[in-house]
Amino acid sequence: MTRQLLFLTGTRADFGKLEPLAAAARDAGHRVTFFVTGMHMMDRYGLTVNEVRRMPGTATHEFLNQRMGDPQDIVLAKTVTGLSDYLAENRPDLVVIHGDRIEALAGSLVAATNYIRSAHVEGGEVSGTIDEVFRHCNTKLCTHHFVSSEAAKRRVMALGEPEGSIHVIGSPELDFHAGPSGVTLDEVRARYGIPFADYGIATFHPVTSEQATMGQQAADLFGALEASGRNFVVIAPNNDPGSEGIFAVIGALPQDRFRVLPSMRFAHFSELMKHAACVVGNSSAGVREAPFLGVPSLDIGTRQSNRAEAGSVTACAAADGAAIAAFLSREWGRRHPPHKGFGEGRAADRFAAVLADPDFWGRGLQKAFQDIG
Repeated sequence: MTRQLLFLTGTRADFGKLEPLAAAARDAGHRVTFFVTGMHMMDRYGLTVNEVRRMPGTATHEFLNQRMGDPQDIVLAKTVTGLSDYLAENRPDLVVIHGDRIEALAGSLVAATNYIRSAHVEGGEVSGTIDEVFRHCNTKLCTHHFVSSEAAKRRVMALGEPEGSIHVIGSPELDFHAGPSGVTLDEVRARYGIPFADYGIATFHPVTSEQATMGQQAADLFGALEASGRNFVVIAPNNDPGSEGIFAVIGALPQDRFRVLPSMRFAHFSELMKHAACVVGNSSAGVREAPFLGVPSLDIGTRQSNRAEAGSVTACAAADGAAIAAFLSREWGRRHPPHKGFGEGRAADRFAAVLADPDFWGRGLQKAFQDIG
């Protein structure tokens, strides 16, 4: 039976996780629409709405939910209003959200209050910031859960969700990285003006609970990277509070050794990561994609606290210049065995199989707390 699915995406990162699932649903015959908002709609971050528009066989509804500098509660309120208006006219069979962003929280709230079936991708994970709180809120609001690991499943059950509503599929973005990117490294370097062949990748996002210190943390981190004499491709931070301090630091980096990009196409980023000497920063790519690809990564600060399980991941504070230098000296260009703790790159197939099960659509929408044991 054909269903109407609405995927909510607010950033380049969550689209990379939702795209394989949406493609699998589309190929199974379902009608797929993306509600596109957040960073996707902003020039500063590369207008990545264009990436969503390029996906064949899907529709988009675009909603501008913020101005530069809007606090998170205002962004939440605007997104709730925009999505509520959309759902009043277009009632999908399933709303699919991902992770812990403020747009995802708006999606789970609107779906719950309108008794629309909803699916949360990558719930049950820990990170140690307010993002983790948002993630657990989404778990409580959504009716179905597609998690990345057995550990995540246990945490979702600890939040009172019934085991029958939880499906372990792995991390969807690994589906993309598991196969050929479709582009060559030379094509990537030419498209993005990357002048060096030996490089690391650095991405440093703000931590909302530490926004007052993000500028100093960025100065410490990028100061250590500059002192190393190495070359880096720097991907711009997201738009959370605290990003201005980070932008000020990366804007002053020497351009002959730091290529700063607002965003990249997913195929190109995948190829770039596969050939990187290392990954540095606090993006989830450092604790998910990099270990899966066997690329060494340095996790900075608290944003990904407790999420890293692989031996290829090292953690330290931004101010620990000695630890950063030691990591770069020890790990630069080294390769590790692929880490499969977050899946093997088959999440989309598993997602489609769940959608094909009539029991998935037969579960009631009235939730009740399920005590463990």
